[in-house]
Amino acid sequence: MLRSTSYFISVAIIFAGLSPCAAQPATPPNAQDAAAKTLPKVLLIGDSISGGYTKAVIQRMEGTANVSRIPGNGEYTGTGLKKIDEWLGDQRWDVIHFNWGLWDMYGWQYAKEDRSPKAYEERLEKLVLRLEMTGAKLIWATTTPVCPEAEATMLNRFKTELKITPEVEREYLDAAQRVMKKHQIQINDLHALVLPELETLSPAPDNVHFTGSGYGRMAKQVAEVITSAIQSEASDDNEAQEPANAPSVREQ
Repeated sequence: MLRSTSYFISVAIIFAGLSPCAAQPATPPNAQDAAAKTLPKVLLIGDSISGGYTKAVIQRMEGTANVSRIPGNGEYTGTGLKKIDEWLGDQRWDVIHFNWGLWDMYGWQYAKEDRSPKAYEERLEKLVLRLEMTGAKLIWATTTPVCPEAEATMLNRFKTELKITPEVEREYLDAAQRVMKKHQIQINDLHALVLPELETLSPAPDNVHFTGSGYGRMAKQVAEVITSAIQSEASDDNEAQEPANAPSVREQ
């Protein structure tokens, strides 16, 4: 009797496995790839600060957008003008989140170049004009705060003691603000986000970079701002495609 019962149980299990109700993958891998290709494409442009939050932004926006970042360091606006075409490539970008600023202030290996607020503003104007040609939604990330003490790399590597004063920093921030206002570009104020807690979010008073917590905080805001922009653009597209005389549900 036990043997007979075991036999019927085994047969039942086999047929259950062949049943149409058996568990199947929610989405086949090839369908997942196809879905990913239709997601909005986002490009991050910036220096090592953007490099610090890129991975977390990609993770936060998984399933919402395909996020890419330029290779290497965006450095100062002069580098941007030389490489912008290469960075943009032939891809059609839906959103471009960008910044230049710290390298224009500190210089580092470009210290001998004209990096004055005036030159910075002029180059930034040219870069924005080029970015506008992509048709992407543009979002300017304000330059994160300068360090309160003489910057370590300039001092140790380039033997130059350079401390950016709040007054000089403001000149650069205002220059960028004028360009963005002129072109009606959305602003993601990362400067205001981290400034109140700069002492705890920075690894040292002579370092312009951030701790993991600092980059995590920026990543959260960057992802939220880009997601909101994508949703807003999608909503605008839907409204534009809807016939003006389309009857409402009540009228139907």
